[in-house]
Amino acid sequence: MDVKIAPDWKELLQSEFEKPYFADLVSFVRDEYASTTVYPAGKNIFRAFDKCPLESLKVVIIGQDPYHGVGQANGLCFSVDDGVQFPPSLQNIFKEVSDDVGAAIPPTGNLDRWAEQGVLLLNTVLTVEQGKANSHKDYGWQTFTDDIIAALTQLPQPIAFILWGAQAQKKEALIRRSPHPRLILKSPHPSPLSVYRGFYGSRPFSQVNSFLHLHNQPPIDWRLPALEPIDKGGTNL
Repeated sequence: MDVKIAPDWKELLQSEFEKPYFADLVSFVRDEYASTTVYPAGKNIFRAFDKCPLESLKVVIIGQDPYHGVGQANGLCFSVDDGVQFPPSLQNIFKEVSDDVGAAIPPTGNLDRWAEQGVLLLNTVLTVEQGKANSHKDYGWQTFTDDIIAALTQLPQPIAFILWGAQAQKKEALIRRSPHPRLILKSPHPSPLSVYRGFYGSRPFSQVNSFLHLHNQPPIDWRLPALEPIDKGGTNL
C-alpha cells in the first residue's frame, strides 16, 4: 500500500503497510472521514513523522489520541496550530516546561520546533471522531504504534521516551527490549484530571537533556517562538 509519509519513515515502516490489519485500518479511517468529522485533517495523520526526520530522532513523547475539539489537532500529539487557544493539557505541559527548565510560556502551542529538533510527538491512536475521545481505539492504530516502537528498538542512537498516561505507558515493555541506550520517563497524563497526581514536578525535559548530554548528543531547546500557520485540507490515506 502506498502511504504518503516521509521517505525515511516509509522505508522503516513499509512492512507494516503491507499487513492485513493495516488495510482494514485504512478502510475504517477512510469511511470515517467520508461519513463524519474526524481529526486531524487527513493530510496531517502522519505529520508527526514528516516533521521529525528519522535520522535526527532523539526523543519520543507518547500521548493518547488527538484532540477531539474543533480546530485543535494538527497531527503532533499535544500540539495546536498558531493562534489556537491552548487546550488544558498543553497549558499544563508548558507550565511544567517553565518550572523545569525556566522557559517562558510561549506565544504559540505549535510544537513543530520540538519535532524539527528530533522529538517524535506520537499519539497511540492517530485519528479521532469530533467530540468523542478514544473513539478510534481498537481499530488497529495501537498495533501500528506498537510496531513503530518495536522498529525504533533497533535504532542505535540514544533515544529518550516520555510516556504520559496509562495508554502511553503500555508501550514500556516494547521499549525495554532495545539493546541500545534508552531513557524511559513515566508520569500521569497532563490533563486536568491527573496533573496533580505526579505530572507536575516530574521534570522530564531537564532529564531528557541530561540523558542526551551523557551520550554526547545536543540538548533539545524546549523554548517555542511563534511559527507560521500550517495549511489544512487533503488526505494522505
